[in-house]
Amino acid sequence: MLNSNELLELVNRNLASVALNRQPEGLYEPIRYVLSLGGKRIRPTLMLLAYNMYKDNPQSIINTACGLEIYHNYTLLHDDLMDHADIRRGHMTVHKRWNPNTAILSGDSMLVIAYEYMAKCRPDKLAQVMELFTRTALEIGEGQQFDMDFESRNDVTEEEYIEMIRLKTSVLLACAMKLGALLADAPQEDCDNLYRFGEKVGLAFQLQDDFLDVYGDTKVFGKAIGGDIISNKKTYMLINALALADEKQRKTLTEWIDKLNPDPQEKVAAITELYNEIGINRLAQEKINSYFQESRAYLDAVKLPEERKQEVLAYTAEMMKREY
Repeated sequence: MLNSNELLELVNRNLASVALNRQPEGLYEPIRYVLSLGGKRIRPTLMLLAYNMYKDNPQSIINTACGLEIYHNYTLLHDDLMDHADIRRGHMTVHKRWNPNTAILSGDSMLVIAYEYMAKCRPDKLAQVMELFTRTALEIGEGQQFDMDFESRNDVTEEEYIEMIRLKTSVLLACAMKLGALLADAPQEDCDNLYRFGEKVGLAFQLQDDFLDVYGDTKVFGKAIGGDIISNKKTYMLINALALADEKQRKTLTEWIDKLNPDPQEKVAAITELYNEIGINRLAQEKINSYFQESRAYLDAVKLPEERKQEVLAYTAEMMKREY
C-alpha cells in the first residue's frame, strides 16, 4: 500500500501534464497556473486511499482521481470571480492576473477537462462513475446557490446551513471515497458506507474551517483570521450566536452586523467576545467532534481488516489535526 505522501506525489506529477501542449495559450495558461498553485489535494488523495484499501495499484485510477482535483479547482476559480477575491494560496486569482472573461472561459474549459479525465476510468465502470460525478457536480452548484442566497437573509437556520455545506463541500469528499471503492470493485455496502464516511468528515472539516476563521492561528491557518466576521458570512458560529443570544447580546451583535465600514479589528474582537460569552466556541467544537465520531462509525462498518483502514484513518485525523 502507498502512503498519503506517495499518493500526493502521484497526483502532482499527473496534474503537471494537464493541457500541457494545447493552444491557444490565453485559454490554457490560466488552467496550468491554477493547478500549479498547489493545495492539499485532499479529494484525489482520499479517492486513491479508498481504492488502496482494496487494491494495491492506485496508479491505475490516477487520471480519474485527478479529474476530481481539476473539477475542484474549477469551482475555486469561479468562486474567486464571484467573491471578487484577489488572492488564492498566496497568489493572484485568475480574474486579477488576467481578466474576468478569461476566468469564465478558462474555468468552463477546466470543467470540460475534468469530465475528460473522469471518463478515463475502466469502461465497465464508466456509467456509474459519470452518474455519481455528475450528480455531485450539480449538488455543489446547488450548495453555492444556497450560500449566495444566504447573503441577503438574516433568518438562516442551523439545519439550512448544514445542508448548504453538505452540498457545497461534503459531497465531493464523499464522492471521492465512493469512487475509489467503486473502481476497486468493493461491495456496494462498503461503497455506501465510505460515501457516508466522506460526507461526515466533510461536515466536520468545513465546520472546523468556520471555527478556525475565528479562533485559529494565522500562521497555521494560512489566511487572516476573522474574514467571515468582517463579511457577515452566515456561518454555524453566527447563526447560533443570533439564535442563542439574550436581548442585550443580540442587540450588540446586530449593531456590528449592520454597521457601515467598521474597523475590522474592532469588529472581530467584539464579535469574538460575544461568541465566547454565548458559548459558541464550545458549541462548535462539540458539533465538529460529533460529526467526526459519526464518520468513524461508517468506516468501522466497512468490511475490511483494520490494518487496511489505517492509512485512511491517519489521513483524515491529520486533516482534522487530531489523534486517531
